[in-house]
Amino acid sequence: MRLSWAGADWQLLPDRALFAEDSATLIVADAHFGKAATFRARGVPVPHGTTACNLDRLTALVQATRARAVVFLGDLFHAREAHARETIAAMTAWRAAHAALDLVLVEGNHDRSAGAVPDALAIRLVQEPWTFGSTLLCHHPQQHDDGFVIAGHLHPAVRLAGRGDDSLRLPCFWWRERLAVLPAFGEFTGSATIAREPGDRVVAVAERRLYEIPAARPLPG
Repeated sequence: MRLSWAGADWQLLPDRALFAEDSATLIVADAHFGKAATFRARGVPVPHGTTACNLDRLTALVQATRARAVVFLGDLFHAREAHARETIAAMTAWRAAHAALDLVLVEGNHDRSAGAVPDALAIRLVQEPWTFGSTLLCHHPQQHDDGFVIAGHLHPAVRLAGRGDDSLRLPCFWWRERLAVLPAFGEFTGSATIAREPGDRVVAVAERRLYEIPAARPLPG
């Protein structure tokens, strides 16, 4: 899905990422690499394989868009335990295979608690708000006097309800005035249902497709 916003052209991608066409930059939020490893280190039995899955998805996006740069909108790693040997080895191998990519991390709350990003990943660490063309890239959603903001952190989802008390919650892209919030990129992250207000724009992700969700209307009696 293509759109013009904040004076630039963008592509919403069904793998929960945003692509800036003018600079060939892929933007993802809340990858939370190593979250499953963190849970296992704390005694919670969760499956292996989420890091490999996320890296494979990132590779596919880079190849499909021919991105020259990737910006992570915070929470690259989940916690200190996320720096497990297997996780770092997989990410280091991925980085070596994409050495030409410029990688930037806008520091998030989990990044501060997780500790320094390994030097082998060659990722530039910047603070929010980070100026990116006509926008400001942040981890935490916020209104800013200096421009339009693109952020993460919330892991937004939209809940759809039908007549028969059935409902479905889907990850979504969410716009409000001068703010855009991206869905979490990581496969093992969870989500939070947004409280939609008049004027908000929502695009949900389902089965690798994008669906713009119109504003809710009362169901007829």
